[in-house]
Amino acid sequence: MSPDRFLVRPIRQSDYPDWRPLWDGYNAFYGRSDATALAEDITRSTWERFFSNDEPVHAFVAEDAGRVVGLTHYLFHRSTTRLNDVCYLQDLFTERSLRGLGVGRLLIHAVYEAARAAGCSRVYWQTQVTNQAGRVLYDKLAQHLGFIVYSREL
Repeated sequence: MSPDRFLVRPIRQSDYPDWRPLWDGYNAFYGRSDATALAEDITRSTWERFFSNDEPVHAFVAEDAGRVVGLTHYLFHRSTTRLNDVCYLQDLFTERSLRGLGVGRLLIHAVYEAARAAGCSRVYWQTQVTNQAGRVLYDKLAQHLGFIVYSREL
């Protein structure tokens, strides 16, 4: 199937009923479901941030025949090693039945274009080492720089 069948566009308030199952699926992929699910206020705040001009958080969705089938969330921020902002592609998820058809690629390219338009000098993201299917795509679209992510909850 051709990726021409998919439309990528900025998220709209009316997308919530289609966005929510994708968001829940994304979180489940990373082990955040049932007893470890995100608190509802986090999801609510995330959603509201997409529509606030005071927030650096943005979102695109991919449509297939008018139905939302993919999402990406990204944000702009300063960097100590660059003069221009950088873009962090934080979340990317597509409906399982449509994987491998170009939806993820289109969403990533939409973030590239948004970052370029905002004057960013780089787009980056991270994924789990076990995300083999995602990494096959990512290796085609960006360079893995070998960094290891450390994190500590506070």
